[in-house]
Amino acid sequence: MELYHSVMVALLCVDLAFLAVTRLRSLTRLTAVQGALLALVPVLSAPAGDSGHMALLSLAVLAIKGVGFPWLLARTLTRLEVNPVVEPYLGFNLSLLAGVSGLLFSLWLETRLPFPPGLFPPLLFPTALTTIFTGLTLVIARRKALTQVIGYLAAENGIFLLGTPLSVQGSVWLELSVLLDVFVAVFVMGIAIHHINKTFESIDVGRFCTLRD
Repeated sequence: MELYHSVMVALLCVDLAFLAVTRLRSLTRLTAVQGALLALVPVLSAPAGDSGHMALLSLAVLAIKGVGFPWLLARTLTRLEVNPVVEPYLGFNLSLLAGVSGLLFSLWLETRLPFPPGLFPPLLFPTALTTIFTGLTLVIARRKALTQVIGYLAAENGIFLLGTPLSVQGSVWLELSVLLDVFVAVFVMGIAIHHINKTFESIDVGRFCTLRD
């Protein structure tokens, strides 16, 4: 249980770090850290008789959220050759204040909502809600499209975390989460294609045949 609480606290620290860092590469690394931490949650919160299913879920989360998406984001960042500095609409201090406010609101809301007994382990609900708030803040308060993709991914991670207790009831939540992940992948590739099209005026590879010395 101590390890579980440590993971929840670490996820909250990652959420606040998302709003404070000023480099895109740091954001992609934080995405990998968040994905690795999320992969521990299903195993740590698994019932005694369902550890095998949760172990497979953790491996899938680690592969998709801890390795796959951070690699895709880093690859896209390298190929686009954009300014590595995060450009905010809302200043970093105000963004961090918004994150802390979201955390306090989540802790307060947990005491007000009538959850069924034992539905959410300690700290899971405020951590999930804070992660969603953090992702939405990145989407709204940052200029670069890639940063907004990272924000969407963080918000989706919060939704996944919120649904972890429900995953023991069946695979529907996992399937919906994978669907959201696929949407993120398409979103990232759409950004890359948009920038290629903007730079070269076309994404039709057949036009290479018209090139001349």
